[in-house]
Amino acid sequence: MSITRTPRRIGVLGGTFDPVHIGHLRGAVEVAEALGLDEVRLVPNFRPPHRETPNSSAQDRLAMVRLAARELPLLKVDSRELERDKPSYTLDTLESLREEMEADDQLFLIMGWDAFCGLPSWHRWDELLDHCHILVMQRPDADSEAPEALRDLLAARNVNDPLALAGSSGQIAFVWQAPLGVSATRIRQFLASGRSVRFLVPDAVLAYINAHGLYRASN
Repeated sequence: MSITRTPRRIGVLGGTFDPVHIGHLRGAVEVAEALGLDEVRLVPNFRPPHRETPNSSAQDRLAMVRLAARELPLLKVDSRELERDKPSYTLDTLESLREEMEADDQLFLIMGWDAFCGLPSWHRWDELLDHCHILVMQRPDADSEAPEALRDLLAARNVNDPLALAGSSGQIAFVWQAPLGVSATRIRQFLASGRSVRFLVPDAVLAYINAHGLYRASN
């Protein structure tokens, strides 16, 4: 008797994680639980093409993400972009992940609304859905519209119910998330001015920041 294989469902959340904070973690956990994902890969960027060079080193950012995910079984840390030592293109990461997966496994690229609206500026962005579904985390208070370049794509690929995403790739769905209003920029500003960031980052991450003197005004 043959054993029927259940396709895996894997989320991917990339970012500079400079530093990783509760907004990243809460968003990843919410999506994983809402969609019944097997895991969410946290993928620190080496050097994102559309953003400034990270304030802390790749080694420090990876260490902080590992500390943050240590006690969260649904979250796994994936260091492949840091190991490439070149600009981080999401398409390259998706292609690399696909090579390690079965054809019927589902891959979900998780991103915030602002990142989604910026997709037309990404490297070969129109090929992303060949490899994954896109899950857009949108806060209930978000009221902006998608840019014109994405409207036809949304009209053709949007699925109202994230749980109804079918096949291994090709569709877009929105997932509501609790608004936390936390940003890495603000955390770095607080640290530079000597203010506390307790409860904005996991305690283990805060201990690492303090031990290594990260984000201080002298840096």
